[in-house]
Amino acid sequence: MNPLRRVRTVALFAAVVALVAALTDSWGPSAWWAVPVLAIAVAVSELAVVKLEFGRQRWAFSLTESVLGAAWVVRPGSWSVAGVFVGVLVAQTLLKRPLVKRQFNVAMFSSATALGSLVAGATGGHTPGAIAGLAVFFLVNHTLVALAVSLTSRRPVVPLIVSSMPLSAVHMAGNSSIGLLAAFLASAAPFGLLGLLVPLALLWSSYDQQTRRSQEARLFAELASGQERAAGRSSDLSAQVVVTAAARLFGGADVEMVVLAADGPVRYAGDEVSEPQRLRVDADVFDEPWVMRALGAKGVTTGVEHGRPWCSAVLGDPAAPQAVLIARRPTGSAAFGRREARLAEVLVGQADAWMSVGDLSDRAKAARRQADAAEDAARALGDLGASTAPALAVLRESANRLARLAESDGRVDDIVDELHLVERAVASLLGAIALAADPDLVGLEVPGALAPARPTTDWTTTGVLR
Repeated sequence: MNPLRRVRTVALFAAVVALVAALTDSWGPSAWWAVPVLAIAVAVSELAVVKLEFGRQRWAFSLTESVLGAAWVVRPGSWSVAGVFVGVLVAQTLLKRPLVKRQFNVAMFSSATALGSLVAGATGGHTPGAIAGLAVFFLVNHTLVALAVSLTSRRPVVPLIVSSMPLSAVHMAGNSSIGLLAAFLASAAPFGLLGLLVPLALLWSSYDQQTRRSQEARLFAELASGQERAAGRSSDLSAQVVVTAAARLFGGADVEMVVLAADGPVRYAGDEVSEPQRLRVDADVFDEPWVMRALGAKGVTTGVEHGRPWCSAVLGDPAAPQAVLIARRPTGSAAFGRREARLAEVLVGQADAWMSVGDLSDRAKAARRQADAAEDAARALGDLGASTAPALAVLRESANRLARLAESDGRVDDIVDELHLVERAVASLLGAIALAADPDLVGLEVPGALAPARPTTDWTTTGVLR
């Protein structure tokens, strides 16, 4: 059987279990607004889910258990199944999840809620009953997720359940405790709910910061893995590394980047597997809709075009951009959400610095080649005498320092300073060569000057010092 068909079969079984359990259970509170309030709370919780990485495992954290625990403290019943069903369905639809994932998630949450509500009511309700119901909710959810992963990856289901259960249980207990405490305070001391705002905000902030650090770590790992391939970090190889890293970070997206090089725009296109292609294009590339949209927007932008989710960004100063990048997912895939937008911001910041250093390295190597050519020209003229020795020594020392900086990826400020020194040294040496080749230039009067030309050591990139 096809893996997707297997997942649909599991979802259908979970939906049947949810329907039978809901019909067996009592309805619960008679207030008409109970179901809409629970549905809104669950939808907001699922929309604001936080994804973290621990080792090689990824975890999605939300406050759905907290909301459900508070609801069961008030009163368990099939009303909670209706609220969770609507809330999860709305969240999955707004997130534009694939149809199979949407069906499975709605059925999974509904069945776990229905069975948990039955247990919560059978154990007496209130806080003890809510704790028992949440335990069942966790076991059902965790088992169904592991079963779906096993069916799609052909991995044994029991090791999946056992390996990930401890950490999931700790997270679930922490989230549930917030909801149980909130329900208790709401009935015993309503003003005490204000005391939960600060720890809840701190908890959410820590999740958000951990997500950003995890994303930065992934980005650094991707760029570091490409550093060996991009030996010397030229602008061309650096752009290819950025394209590959973006494709992997965005989950197999197709990435396209237009770099505004000195000799014209260059397009790079690739994915997480193949080598990025380099294509020379003309200025008409800036008339393409996605390029104009990215250049006209502020920061990272996301959307869906012809069924394909996309995420675009501008690298460098918006007033003088260095490159324009866009990542596209296959048609029907999940849209780029808040997490991907944050990841794109991290990528833009690091890729900008990465490519800037690559451009400086190219300039450093070009200046080094220019210095070698000037030195060879000087030697080709033979012994030029003591007048050219200072300029030749300065050029040789500066070029050697520049070569070391280019090879060791030195700081940007150091490379820029050495570039200026090499340029001045090359100009001084060229002036010395000209004077050595034609000694009559030594006493040459410069038109409009008040004094004869200065000695060879005073040559600069703009001419003769006065």
